[in-house]
Amino acid sequence: MSERAPIVIVGAGMSGIMAARTLKEKGYQDILLVEKSRSVGGRMATRRIEKGKIDHGAQFFTVRTKKFQTFVDEWIENANVKHWFGDDYYRYMSVDGMNAFAKKLAEDISVRLQKRITEIKKNATGYILTTDEGEAINASAVIVTAPAPRAKTLLENDNLKVDAKVLQKLDEIVFQPCLVGLFHLQQHTNLPNSGHLDSELPEGVMRLVDHKKKGISEIPTISVYMTGEWSKAHYQLGDEAVLEKIKQITSAYINFDSALSSQLKKWHYAEAVQFLRQPFLNTNLEYPLLVAGDAFLHSQDPANRTRLESAFISGITVGEELVKLLK
Repeated sequence: MSERAPIVIVGAGMSGIMAARTLKEKGYQDILLVEKSRSVGGRMATRRIEKGKIDHGAQFFTVRTKKFQTFVDEWIENANVKHWFGDDYYRYMSVDGMNAFAKKLAEDISVRLQKRITEIKKNATGYILTTDEGEAINASAVIVTAPAPRAKTLLENDNLKVDAKVLQKLDEIVFQPCLVGLFHLQQHTNLPNSGHLDSELPEGVMRLVDHKKKGISEIPTISVYMTGEWSKAHYQLGDEAVLEKIKQITSAYINFDSALSSQLKKWHYAEAVQFLRQPFLNTNLEYPLLVAGDAFLHSQDPANRTRLESAFISGITVGEELVKLLK
């Protein structure tokens, strides 16, 4: 089975979604987002637990650039996002869970979910992308927004003959994992009224979030985020062993005797601790093949870390570049 989509974007996180939206605004309608997960959004992820919800990827986003602020102001006006906490430096949240907002942004874009691209090869008119189910998608142009190690695997195909310097750039991006404990409690927590705590926590703990207090869950649901170093050290342990360790470390903050259920979310590529100071990579092949994502920071980005905003800007910038290449 094969299909034709002039522009294919691999990965439907914020970068992929914004690249697609940028292209559509410029008049390109035949765009296909291909995503390996069950939903768009990447780390804009929300899970349902009985009558509750729990954000277990990005909890909020911040704004450092005028370009992003313009979009955020519109999202606030449309009641899609709101100020969550932080008076001097605002943290914004989606009013219905982070994934709901990702779906809103992608609602007019063609998406194929639960399709992992395993190979990209050149042909006479562009590229053939093969899925893990053996399906073939023909494209004239491709943007890859999967994490850099996965992007590199796709680009290393001998058929493509991607310049070694491009592959070396991808090697410069280094990710740390993140382990997140998800808990459904009977009782309310003593976390701050915002539901968020990220200071003076035990070693190994990055943040605690109560989603009932956050305002997206009818029942007390808690996310416990472990640091990159802790997550890396414990990543290979079984889920139950990791959850027990998380409970022991944070028992002073959460009464786990009232826990009705617990789950573990493992983010293999959670945060790039080494990133590139450019918003995308161009392979400079005969037909457009570009790479983007949150680990591609614009040269004028005032931050020194990856975040939702860096994914947003990378997506728009790579979309604008593809428009130039297609003219």
